Amino acid sequence: MSASRPDPARRRLAAGLGLAGVGAALLPRAVRAQGTPAWPTRAVTVIVPFPPGGGADALMRIMQPSLSRLWGQPVVVDNRPGAAGALGAELVARAAPDGHTLMMSSAGGVTQKNAAQFAPVTLVSASAYVLAAGPKLPGSTVRELLEHARRHPGQVSFGSSGVGAASHLAGELFRAMAGVDLLHVPYKGTGQAVSDLLGGQIDLVFAPAQAVMPQVAARRLKALAVTSAQRSAVLPGLPTVAEAGVPGYDAVGWFGLFAPVATPRELVARLSADANRVLAEAEVQQKILALGAEVSGGTPEQFARFAEADRAKWARLIRERGIVLSE
Repeated sequence: MSASRPDPARRRLAAGLGLAGVGAALLPRAVRAQGTPAWPTRAVTVIVPFPPGGGADALMRIMQPSLSRLWGQPVVVDNRPGAAGALGAELVARAAPDGHTLMMSSAGGVTQKNAAQFAPVTLVSASAYVLAAGPKLPGSTVRELLEHARRHPGQVSFGSSGVGAASHLAGELFRAMAGVDLLHVPYKGTGQAVSDLLGGQIDLVFAPAQAVMPQVAARRLKALAVTSAQRSAVLPGLPTVAEAGVPGYDAVGWFGLFAPVATPRELVARLSADANRVLAEAEVQQKILALGAEVSGGTPEQFARFAEADRAKWARLIRERGIVLSE
């Protein structure tokens, strides 16, 4: 996720990472022409370093059937939660770099410490998070939330997918910029946090739309705002946090496909091209958009630049605001 990215810059980024169509479709043919060894020769395991029910899990399961058909082998989604994504990420980092073990992760699973262990494949989605409230929290707007939090300092809680995860940093940025004392409750994944939000154990989450909007539609949760600087194209009815009470607030979550760092470049190029082909399918796009997420796509090089800039921005923000990530 990224902070304080002006909307024009985000639009240029989206254009650069947008699905190129013809170019993406031609990549697999070009890669095969270079003599890439036969692949895959067995099932492809995609590790999601978070529990079921979160954004990375939802996006991977949408892509799973199409990738399996394209590759002619089963695609197995393996949820390996723990340590805000670090445990599952370590399994991928240690896996053979042969394209048979991949990772679908959010920014939380790929950090400054372990980023060098992975080869970026494709940015799958970069979208606004949703600030969602549980049924027990009074009010249904950001301003009402702020008023309640100021009357009850330290008593309003927000859940995240782990210390240092994107959902945690979004909450820390909100806490700092709004000047409110919120209690952070870390979980092993977004799905667990949303489950406790539904049960009333916590009050808020900053979560991917795909993790909370089905519950909002069922009127079990309240969507207060989106976290991006501008309104989301897929959730236009929701105000931004900035316009709803915290001027200048901006935080965006992203999800992408990774391979072990030593994976041959030709194979990474094919993986990326195939992922782009799947993301260009109308049915896949409809399912992702229905969750309130936006489709990205693009080359490994574009994804690498995007992820590195994102990590640098959050590292700078953490230093400037003195945010402590250890709890």
